[in-house]
Amino acid sequence: MFTKTPATAPAAGPTASAASTVTLASVPGDGPIAHAVGVSDDEFRAALSRLAAGVVLITARDEDAGPRGEDAGMTATAFLSVSLDPPLVMVSVRNDSRMDDLLAQQPLWAVSVLSGDQRHVAARFAMKGRISDRLLFQDIPSERGEASGAPLIGGALATLECRTEQRVVAGDHTLVIGRVLASTTSDAQDGPLTYFRGKYRQLG
Repeated sequence: MFTKTPATAPAAGPTASAASTVTLASVPGDGPIAHAVGVSDDEFRAALSRLAAGVVLITARDEDAGPRGEDAGMTATAFLSVSLDPPLVMVSVRNDSRMDDLLAQQPLWAVSVLSGDQRHVAARFAMKGRISDRLLFQDIPSERGEASGAPLIGGALATLECRTEQRVVAGDHTLVIGRVLASTTSDAQDGPLTYFRGKYRQLG
């Protein structure tokens, strides 16, 4: 069972086209900031793999995909809270990915905080060369969020429904900052799903 907690009602929000976009600054007089000398991509990945991260599913409704629209989902580990007042969260999405393209047009999206026994959900929405999003959602329990219209995954530890307030281009990713419009928490005592050293793990 979930307890719904509406966030403070915001003023009329921006449309996707009105959401501000920022590009991170470059070194004065030079091009974009590069890797430090001697730091390879593999070394960078290895170092960051030692940082345990929570796993969430980002979802949004693509109203322009076919006559009935289509839900889209993306597994993310780069998700965090930004501000309490106003309530803001942030997710990092790869540039030119399906979710990046969708969130550039659709300002409403949702986050489902996955429990430890939902690694199959995380793996399904993270796999390369995957099947259509419509089929991915087919046998996963969910309900449509009232504030976002996006799927909220059943069994999740918590859900948040968001509206994009700012997009920050950072290297090969875009940081999408959203105001939380509504949230739920589960009564379940399950631990969260985490990602550490390249593997999904259950905490607790």
